[in-house]
Amino acid sequence: MNRKKGTRKTSEYYFDYSLVFIVLFLLGFGLIMVYSASSYEASISEKLNYDAAYYLKKQLQSTLIGIVAMIAVSRIPYHFWERFAVMGYAVSVILILLVLTPLGYEANGARRWLRVGISIQPAEIAKLAMILFLASFICKLGKGIRSRKGFLLVLGVPLPICALVWFITENMSSAIIIFGIAFLMLFVASPDYKPFVIIGAIGVTVVAVAVFALTQLDASQLGVRGARILAWLDPEAYASGKGFQTLQALYAIGSGGIFGKGLGQSMQKLGFLPETQNDMIFSIVCEELGLFGGIAIILMFLLLIWRFMIIANNASDLFGALLVVGVLGHIAIQVILNIAVVTNTIPNTGISLPFISYGGSSVLFLLIEIGLVLSVARGINISE
Repeated sequence: MNRKKGTRKTSEYYFDYSLVFIVLFLLGFGLIMVYSASSYEASISEKLNYDAAYYLKKQLQSTLIGIVAMIAVSRIPYHFWERFAVMGYAVSVILILLVLTPLGYEANGARRWLRVGISIQPAEIAKLAMILFLASFICKLGKGIRSRKGFLLVLGVPLPICALVWFITENMSSAIIIFGIAFLMLFVASPDYKPFVIIGAIGVTVVAVAVFALTQLDASQLGVRGARILAWLDPEAYASGKGFQTLQALYAIGSGGIFGKGLGQSMQKLGFLPETQNDMIFSIVCEELGLFGGIAIILMFLLLIWRFMIIANNASDLFGALLVVGVLGHIAIQVILNIAVVTNTIPNTGISLPFISYGGSSVLFLLIEIGLVLSVARGINISE
């Protein structure tokens, strides 16, 4: 009796080693730059016990916890988290509201944090919750997203959280990022591009008219944000006020030249530039490592986005693809805004550089998002 010999199919599951390498490189580079940017300030601070490595230790602790969380999340099938999408949205709203209670506390003139045993920033949780909720919501909506009602419904989902983040925590940059994440996910899921062109045109027009109107007013008539716009347009005219940080950042970038002054040799971090380890760390990178170092970091972020695109294109379903697109949007928008602020391309607003700036909540939730992306990548079935 003759048996037919059939071809045996073998299945292999994908793991993106390139993505892991890029993330670990950015984390390692970030730790080095956090120490370089903060060591002088920490070493002369009585509050920090004159510990030059204070910020490095705190960041390293959050990074290690984040890596463990990333590995754990990457091992869990990403569909497991879909059942928590609505809960995550609700919890993020509650946490933002808790900022108004005694659990909330103020740092650097802004009340954006909660102290619940550890210090957390609700806006970071809201970004992750928005990615998870919108991915689930769009999948359940299905073809309904093609209708005007479905389109407007998805576009309206982030608005309550954006409003809470903006007005309660006074964190406009995080509100912009959350809406940007939703906008990009909707753009990818929607087959019709015309509404996006219309929304984009309206947005540009509104911003242009608002900036023009503000320039016609006296500085004394404007609030903090209005003054920041005037300082953005002419930082030298506000060198002792709102334009001070921007000018010092530009001095740092300009003095770095092509190859920089050398690692640890920055002058601007010696009390001249505020928030060197936070929002303005890219200017210290450029001062110490020059234009070469700045471009190298931008290229690493571009490689990271490229890996996200490959995983999203090959995801086994729409839910997985949208999760990756959401993470891509979060990191890409935040990188663009941070570098734009440091180079005075847009008005100054507090926003960190992903994986590199100091900030425990930021690096922890970014690594959890990377864990989600790796989980989606593991779901890609390579058949032979």
